[in-house]
Amino acid sequence: MRKLAFKNIFCLTIFSLFFITNSFSQESKTTVEQDSRFEKLLKEKQQINSDISIDGNYKIQIFYGEKENAKRSLMTFKRNFKDTEATIQYTNPTYKVWVGNYKLRIHAEKALIDIKSKYPTALLIRSTKE
Repeated sequence: MRKLAFKNIFCLTIFSLFFITNSFSQESKTTVEQDSRFEKLLKEKQQINSDISIDGNYKIQIFYGEKENAKRSLMTFKRNFKDTEATIQYTNPTYKVWVGNYKLRIHAEKALIDIKSKYPTALLIRSTKE
């Protein structure tokens, strides 16, 4: 009795597999239409991102703390030093405001002297890949 049940299950399985392999799935053809402005925006974003590099350069940190205070500090810095780039970096659980992007330490130290007049707690850091 057991052998008969096993043979029936085996035959049913083989029979099912034969029909499954011969069945056809749905074929879908998807066409994506996007606005031409999207490509332009994407190229601009790539250009902006390629200009901003934080790896291996010297930066000046002017703030370390909570998000709202970091935003205020960033806006104040941008008003006072219009020609120097600035960004907020998040390092769990605090925010840092980094300014400048100097390849040489001597240029960063020169800028640090000017920035310390308004931000006495500013310090020089060397950003590295994480």
